[in-house]
Amino acid sequence: MRRFSSYGPVNDKIHYYVPRKELIEKGYTQFVGTNPSEGGHYFTVWAPRQTGKSWLMREIFLKLKQETRFISLVINLENYKYETDATQFMNKLAKKLGEALGKPVPEITSPEQFQEIFKKDTLEKPLILILDEFDALEESIINALVSSFRSMYNIRQYEIEKAAEQKTYLLHSVALIGVRSVLGIENPKGSPFNVQRSLHVPNLTFEEVEEMFRWYEKESGQSIEPAVIERLFKETNGQPGLNSWFGELLTEGFDRYTNDLTKPITMNEFRRVYGAATYVLPNNNILNLISKAKIEENKKLVLDMFQPGEKLEFKFDDKIMNGLYMNGLADYEIDTEGKYYIKFACPFVQKRLFNYFSNEYFNYMGRLIDPFTDLDDMITPTDLDILQLLKLYQLYLDKNKSWLFKNVPRRSDQRIIEAVFHFNFYSYFHEFLRGKNVNVIPEFPTGNGKIDILLHYGNNRYGIELKSFRDKPAHKIALEKAAHYGKQLGLTEIYLVSFIETIDEETRGIFEKPFTEPVTGVTVKPFFIRTGLV
Repeated sequence: MRRFSSYGPVNDKIHYYVPRKELIEKGYTQFVGTNPSEGGHYFTVWAPRQTGKSWLMREIFLKLKQETRFISLVINLENYKYETDATQFMNKLAKKLGEALGKPVPEITSPEQFQEIFKKDTLEKPLILILDEFDALEESIINALVSSFRSMYNIRQYEIEKAAEQKTYLLHSVALIGVRSVLGIENPKGSPFNVQRSLHVPNLTFEEVEEMFRWYEKESGQSIEPAVIERLFKETNGQPGLNSWFGELLTEGFDRYTNDLTKPITMNEFRRVYGAATYVLPNNNILNLISKAKIEENKKLVLDMFQPGEKLEFKFDDKIMNGLYMNGLADYEIDTEGKYYIKFACPFVQKRLFNYFSNEYFNYMGRLIDPFTDLDDMITPTDLDILQLLKLYQLYLDKNKSWLFKNVPRRSDQRIIEAVFHFNFYSYFHEFLRGKNVNVIPEFPTGNGKIDILLHYGNNRYGIELKSFRDKPAHKIALEKAAHYGKQLGLTEIYLVSFIETIDEETRGIFEKPFTEPVTGVTVKPFFIRTGLV
């Protein structure tokens, strides 16, 4: 029986996979060209890690190997990532090409000599060259190599009257594989590797994810509840590596969890697996994203992405934004007016980052409550009094804000970045309620800053939506949206918690009145957290 695999290229013979025939055909056409006699394309293949680039290029390569008109070669450049001298690198790459072709090549001492190996003296047929892990190279080497390719490309374009196999250089097509969309983009002299001729490897569609799990059902005889596949796709946004990882966990189990093949996989099993994936199980893809997010130049943008207020416009030319996007940490969404906004790649990634930053800034919370506080009315054997718990948090904030936020990120005006308060809010309730049989779960239903805190206690579930107070019209819209979200959760009431620097009691009395939305019938209970000037 096949199995799910989330590490390394998928093996078609032993793993579940998606055929992606259209993408393979598109890549194949890029290599051979729409009219092969006119030449193929010089292009880039890009996608974040663990999206299936290596598998895709292997499938295309196998198809290319059936073409007797061309020589097709794949060279992995991972071992050359510490090279700093462009000429020495070209010499090593030339020798690698010679070994693959079974021909000796002379010592390379200049870019011009490097280009000579792509002439008829070395090549008997037009060459299709695939360079994997190209973006692992130093920037100076990328630029030098791309310049050589550009020179050959331009000469080939002027030889219009010659067939592909008669041109001066027989480098028919070349693909540079990496996580950047336009490798060598910093090269001021330009590049033939333009974005129109790049091949982007997208995430899986819902239908493709469902296809893999239905395949598993047929082979194993174990059914999977449709809601599991729907939730999995929603949480991962079809990211291939994460989908296969969850498939692996659900079907093969892990330490302290065994999959019972005689029973269906339901949402109960998914919640068990999802909780472990969120808090205790390592994943190289996620660890890599966290390492990118905590880099100082990236951190401010990542924290701004947690803001529930104004959306941030997506700008591909922004170096930091581009880097987060290319590394699989961020994505973009399009509104009804055609505007683009940045968002997290998927809710699961957002949750893992939220947990990381919450722990980084608030791994020590100090005294959460006065030890003699009477909690009997707040936490009964069957219910939680959310309003009283919120007031308890306000008291904690008032007493501890002088030291609690001393070393947290601030804006240029020295105001605390708003997401920090959300980290603190979650950390407080997670720490305070964890020994009281209350499960505190942060949820990110949209991926663009919206955050909700769900509390599970016995058979009851409570919802708290976190917002920033902007103005009265925005508050009214927030109440309506909170009601609709409460309806989705199957709740009759939900709390809307807004953070604000200061608020007087008269204003609090006006704005904290419960609101029952007429369409959903859900009651929204607003509450303001006063942060004070800290």
